[in-house]
Amino acid sequence: MQKSVKAIVIIPTYNEIENVEAISRAVMSQNSNFDVLVIDDNSPDGTAEKVKSLMTEFNGRIFLEQRTGKLGLGTAYIHGFKWAIANNYDYAIEMDCDFSHDPNDLSRLLNACLEGSDLSIGSRYCRGGKVKNWPLDRILMSYFASIYVRLILCIGIKDTTAGFKCYRTEVLKKINLDNVIFKGYAFQICMKYAVLKHGFKVKEIPITFIDRVHGESKMSTGIFKEAFFGVWKMRKMNL
Repeated sequence: MQKSVKAIVIIPTYNEIENVEAISRAVMSQNSNFDVLVIDDNSPDGTAEKVKSLMTEFNGRIFLEQRTGKLGLGTAYIHGFKWAIANNYDYAIEMDCDFSHDPNDLSRLLNACLEGSDLSIGSRYCRGGKVKNWPLDRILMSYFASIYVRLILCIGIKDTTAGFKCYRTEVLKKINLDNVIFKGYAFQICMKYAVLKHGFKVKEIPITFIDRVHGESKMSTGIFKEAFFGVWKMRKMNL
């Protein structure tokens, strides 16, 4: 891997005190290419304070952006993308705080982009991808949701709702980020669709997705509905 590459791992948080230190240390242990940007939505459990202590320890490699309230996953990542562009990072990586995404896969995602992809996706549903510790009904819902999205948007991505992704920041500069209004799974779908609409190269990398052990899932009926109906809106959006 090129030593001069600058990659920021963006981790949105809300009440992740049980995970944020461990995930930050796990990313730091990978290699010096990765910095961490935590975007915390005013967690009452002390998540931001924990990050501040890590910032002192890992001077110049861990950063914190604090927001005034629980504003949603999508807006957190948009905030992070703009921060990454403003701070001259070459690559921006989306990653969950709860270890459902394996830090050991970070280099695989980055290498895919270094080898020519504009967006690499940690995929549960491409050949070799797996899901662990999810109940069967949730696996089936997620799998068939991706089929639904592929049919509506006419795209070939197997894991359309995946949230473990590496972008070249040059790609993010081309997307109208202010028009990406979604907050949950619809955000993940919309960003992939925008990348493809601009003609960029996308590659899916097989990963094993493991459900969280600590903390609570942020999944809700509202998030599901936003994605179900949002795909129709995306077809007409200026992205």
